[in-house]
Amino acid sequence: MEEQIDPHKEVIDRMTDLSMLRLFETYLEGCPQLVLQLYTFLEHGQANFSQYAAIMVSCCAISWSTVDYQVALRKSLPDKNLLNGYCPKFTYLFYKLFTLLSWMLSVVLLLFLNVKIALFLLLFLWFLGILWAFKKQTQFCASISMEFLYRVVVGFILTFTFFNIKGQNTKCPMFCYYIVRVLATVGILVVFWISPVSIFNSDYFMSISITVALTLVLGIIFLIVYYGTFHPNRNEETKPDEIDGKAAQRDCRMKYFLME
Repeated sequence: MEEQIDPHKEVIDRMTDLSMLRLFETYLEGCPQLVLQLYTFLEHGQANFSQYAAIMVSCCAISWSTVDYQVALRKSLPDKNLLNGYCPKFTYLFYKLFTLLSWMLSVVLLLFLNVKIALFLLLFLWFLGILWAFKKQTQFCASISMEFLYRVVVGFILTFTFFNIKGQNTKCPMFCYYIVRVLATVGILVVFWISPVSIFNSDYFMSISITVALTLVLGIIFLIVYYGTFHPNRNEETKPDEIDGKAAQRDCRMKYFLME
């Protein structure tokens, strides 16, 4: 006798998979676009309202894609508490938004200093992200080739934000991730102060440095507040900490999108 399929659960699963695909699309398209927008903005030093709006819309769209997937993911996992309420969602959004903006500004500053070094850093971080995905032995897709593609995309996302790739407890990996992020950001600012770019005067660069540092600090604060106060599983220490990914399933739902 065939196992009866719950239509409601199947719809939720499909919506979760679509949310993940939107997340991938947003990061793959939005992050390079945001870097270009910030580069143009900093190069000219002046911008009109539409340029400011475009940058903020890009940042919010990228950050909101993680919130959307977080909400959809928890709906699809019966053993996980839902992410309900405006405060948890907006706290999570601001955590992603500020940490992303700080890192993007840091990358753009490095591009002004030396394009080759900036590209090498991004490619190196991407490579480390891919290695991490392989180390965790993700089993998200139905075929080896699609699983390899999944790990490559996850590695790209890890270049810009933390992403739980296997639904396991992430306290230690996330702590290490943001320690590296803080050190990299501080290192870029120090190098930029030692070897300033001629197109930036000291006052202009001071304001940029303050913005980078302030957004990073705010992002870390919202991160601590979210996981300390609003995380749905904050009182369930023994359960895996689902953040941005999910545990591997025997019958992978993603195959319906990647294999058809």
